[in-house]
This record gives sequence, structure tokens and C-alpha cells, in this order.
Amino acid sequence: MGMGGLVAGGTGLGGYAVGVEPRRLAVTRYDLAPARWPAGLRLRIAVLADIHACEPWMSIERVGRIVEQTNALAPDLVLLLGDYVSGLRMRRMASPVPLDALAETLAGLEAPLGSHAVLGNHDWWELPLSERLSGRPVPLRLAFEAAGVPVLENSAIRLRKDDSAFWLAGLGDQWALFPGRGRGLDRSWRDFRGVDDLPGTLAKVTDDAPVLLMAHEPDIFPQVPERVSLTVSGHTHGGQVQILGYAPIVPSRYGRRYVYGLVVEDGRSLIVSGGIGCSGLPVRLGRPPEIVLIEIGREA
Repeated sequence: MGMGGLVAGGTGLGGYAVGVEPRRLAVTRYDLAPARWPAGLRLRIAVLADIHACEPWMSIERVGRIVEQTNALAPDLVLLLGDYVSGLRMRRMASPVPLDALAETLAGLEAPLGSHAVLGNHDWWELPLSERLSGRPVPLRLAFEAAGVPVLENSAIRLRKDDSAFWLAGLGDQWALFPGRGRGLDRSWRDFRGVDDLPGTLAKVTDDAPVLLMAHEPDIFPQVPERVSLTVSGHTHGGQVQILGYAPIVPSRYGRRYVYGLVVEDGRSLIVSGGIGCSGLPVRLGRPPEIVLIEIGREA
């Protein structure tokens, strides 16, 4: 191939990564019966992660269409895994959307057991560090609560389907108190501090019903006990850019260990969503946006 062909090919691939793949939306399905999950408790769970709403890349109108597509899947339960606001590094590339409109749009999700959210690092980073340390509420949390979408932060609630109960736990964000924004992986992992409290969260589980854990970042997974049947996370975007199956950048202290998909370690299960929006740059390649649909449990 001549230089002209290489340039044309690179230009075409770049155009696809910016203009085509980020606007696709796949449904990625998992069907599993993890440990400590009782026979007969069958749940259909829709997971939305890393929406990163902003103009023009992820408008309120587009989020509304994603809500409609999710509702069409008829889930029993919807889990929202954080990073609802823009994660693009250069502000001139995108403009924010109104948080109240975003929350109201996501409140349109329909499921008999409701929609439940955790916050992500970018939702926290909308506030300066001094305000995060002072305990000022995250603006998106206030918007969600006003719209009727519960936010679980180091807390757990007991839900019931038919004659069976289970716990849904939500972990506080593990990067919430990172001292800066936009400098990401060029800092020591020691700089990444959060508001997460896994022991305190699980202490709120008061009986032996099975537990689902929502955690924005998957890095907590090595600490998750066998008591938890399934952990669901986002944050990594599945690498966001995959080159021949290889993700060169993964925002995790564990590298590609928890980059994407179903991970089973020591009998414990984790599902990491590839997410919907973009962080850093408005580019996706080899990892299209996705709604995750989990069928958990087996018929009795």
C-alpha cells in the first residue's frame, strides 16, 4: 500500500472511531447463576454505565433514546453505574447538559423493582477538591434525588421479586477525592482516594438473602467477599479503544485484569460494562457503546 493509501486508511479509521462507532448501541447479554444465588430467583437486570452526557456527543435527546431502548428490554431492575457527566478533557470539545434535565430523563427508566444509581469519579470531580472534602453534596446526586432516582452510597436496600428477597448494595466512589482532574494515569495510584466503605456497606445487609453490589470502579473486586453473589462495574469503558483486541489505556491499578466483561475469580463473579459515552476524547474503536442485560438465576 502506498503512502496515499495509508493516509486514506488512517483518515477513514479515524472518522469511523469519531463519527460512527461512538453512535452505535449494542445490547450485550449475560446469563449466569453465580454462587450463593438461590434457584428460582430469576432477575432481568439492565445496566447503564458511563453515559458522559454532553453536547454535542451525548445530548439529552440521545440519552432519552437510550432510555427508550432500555425500557424495551423489559428489565426487572435497572442499575446506573456512574459517570453521567462529561469526561472529555478539553472543555472546548463539549458543553455540559443541565443536570436536572439529565436526571429527569433517566428517571424515565421503567422497571418493577426501580432504577438505582451510584456516582462515578467524574460526577464527584464536578466539584473542586476543597468542596468535596467539606462534604458538599454532589450536584448530580441532588438532581437524581429530586427526580426520584435513589442514589446508593455505601448503603444497601432489600428488594423482593415474587417470594424471594435479595439485597442491592451501592459502594461510594473509589476515586472521589482524587486531588485533581484531567491528569488521570500520570499520577501515583496512592493519590486516588475515595469515599468507599465496603465493610460498612455490607454491614447493612442484615439477613442471608443474596447480594448484588454496584461499584463504579472494578478495582474493589479483590476485596469483595464470597457473600456477594455478583458485582457490577463500569469506569473502564472496556478500554474505549481496542487495537486488535488490545486496550492500550485502562484506568485501573490492575491494568487489563478487569477491563471488560465477565470475570470469575475464586468463585466470585464480576461483570464490567463497556459503557456508553466517551472519556478523554470522543473516540471509540473496537468497543461500541452498550446496554448490558443480565439474566441472573435459573428456573427452579
